[in-house]
Amino acid sequence: MIATVLAVIGTLLGSIVTGTFQHLAAGRAERAAAAEQVRRDRLEAVTTLASAGSDHRRALWMRGEARLRGADGDELAELRAKSHVTRAALTRPLVALRLLVPDPAVHTAAQAMVVATYDMVDAATSIEALTAAQDTARAAHDRFVDAAAAYFTAHV
Repeated sequence: MIATVLAVIGTLLGSIVTGTFQHLAAGRAERAAAAEQVRRDRLEAVTTLASAGSDHRRALWMRGEARLRGADGDELAELRAKSHVTRAALTRPLVALRLLVPDPAVHTAAQAMVVATYDMVDAATSIEALTAAQDTARAAHDRFVDAAAAYFTAHV
């Protein structure tokens, strides 16, 4: 009888230990999956912002260049509308980046990239000034990508 009671207790303890280990393993797997999803979301925010910044920089270049060469009002209006669309496209990934990536260096570099790109509008006083503003915006873009790469390298 004692042997039977010990066997039942051993079976119950084995079940409890096995269940606990399975529960812990499932929790680890869930945390790993959640961490991977956050990493993918962060990477998506960075790449979308970098792409949107490039698109807006290109749109502002075309708009400034057209204005400097004396394009007609219809062409300027079309290019202005396109630049408004590309500017609006910067908002979502910039907000996502601020919410998802906790690194202040990445935030600072992203903001500097966006501001340098916006500054191209005011620089369209000559082709030289527009080119210099575009070069500044490209350099800010590269610094943003470098800051994001450093963040991802440190947090893999």
